[in-house]
Amino acid sequence: MSGLRVIPTWRHGQERLYVCLTDGRNIAWYDRETARVNLLSDDRRADVLEALGPFLTGPVTVGPPPVPTPAELARLTLPPDDDLAPNRPGEALLVALDRDPGPAHRLRTDPRRRALAAEQTVGELLDGLDGAGWHTLHSIPLPGGDRLHHLAIGPGGLFAVHTLHARKQRVRVADPLLALGRRDPEPLLRRVRAEADRASYALTAEVRPVLALVGPTDISFTSPPREVRVLTDTDLPDLARLGGILKPADVEALHAMARDRRTWGRV
Repeated sequence: MSGLRVIPTWRHGQERLYVCLTDGRNIAWYDRETARVNLLSDDRRADVLEALGPFLTGPVTVGPPPVPTPAELARLTLPPDDDLAPNRPGEALLVALDRDPGPAHRLRTDPRRRALAAEQTVGELLDGLDGAGWHTLHSIPLPGGDRLHHLAIGPGGLFAVHTLHARKQRVRVADPLLALGRRDPEPLLRRVRAEADRASYALTAEVRPVLALVGPTDISFTSPPREVRVLTDTDLPDLARLGGILKPADVEALHAMARDRRTWGRV
């Protein structure tokens, strides 16, 4: 008997099987996703493969661990408090509502809850692009109390997505003004462009502005919006069709930079 133990763990939603000595030290691990056995020392190759035998399915690659990419190194050295990747859609609103839920009985729904529902809808749709090579960060804090609702990074480029709850409302767009239902027009597109400009400055890369309208009944344009994509929530999956702008390594590098809270401190 080799005396090796196989211990299953989960990392980022993926199963990893560690091969350990009797004193608990790891000498290898097996990633099912990549079908690769990573050896820290080639001396125990035969013993490691014997221990993993019952768990291996199909052909596997065996060798030393791959050298981390610059993006992986940046992620590994990022302090947890500065990592924005765990932020949930609408994170800032969730925190605000937890601190101050407001009156128990209201005649009208708290507008923060409508905004939260919209950000969660858009966030879930953007997170669904992950399988197409995209990464999305949510509720990115900016100096001055502002924030980016969502930042999508993928083969089609970078998009700063501002979300607006428009359920069962008519939307009229006359750049830079936007009118929701019977409300007075507001220069929302100017704000959406400004947020994308700040993101471009922080990441030293072009970030394109997107306004995501959740649940509108109709959208009319008095004049075509300049630079800003105006989409409904049901249009967002179409971003996965865009490509030819960023290579996978560029996507990973920009994601590693964007998830670092310190990146946004100078905008």
